[in-house]
Amino acid sequence: MRHTLRFLITVALALTIVLPIATAQVNDPGKRMSPTEIDSIKPNTAGPGTSGVSGIQTRVLKGDPTKAGLYTIQLTVPANTKIEAHTHPDDRVATVVSGTWYIGYGSRHEEAKLKALTPGSFYTEPPNVTHFARTGDKAVVLQITGYGPTGTTYVPSPAK
Repeated sequence: MRHTLRFLITVALALTIVLPIATAQVNDPGKRMSPTEIDSIKPNTAGPGTSGVSGIQTRVLKGDPTKAGLYTIQLTVPANTKIEAHTHPDDRVATVVSGTWYIGYGSRHEEAKLKALTPGSFYTEPPNVTHFARTGDKAVVLQITGYGPTGTTYVPSPAK
């Protein structure tokens, strides 16, 4: 009797882990997208997971950044855009697709702390770590993946 009870508990625990994973795989059988297919997704204005700066275009490639779960967004950030210091609650990784992205870590935007990242470069945005960025004279395309829900909190500007 004891062994049967242990077995049933083990099976029940295993099912609580396996069934959600199996369900997620059924609901997301895989996605393959060429650059042309990505470009055909109608972009939104600066959406969840972005800095919210005017002019940024967002394409959601996977998931929903406003809900719990894995998501990937593609951002197109216009030339000569400055993004002040801010944080995101989720752990994020990013790749520069095109253009040169200047990003730094710290509680205020400081040019000396920016690092120029060219296409193919990778960077992270750890949860609640303050960072800032800018573009140069050309637009930048970024691909960011995180585990939502995401959001953006700006650091208050110091009083002058």
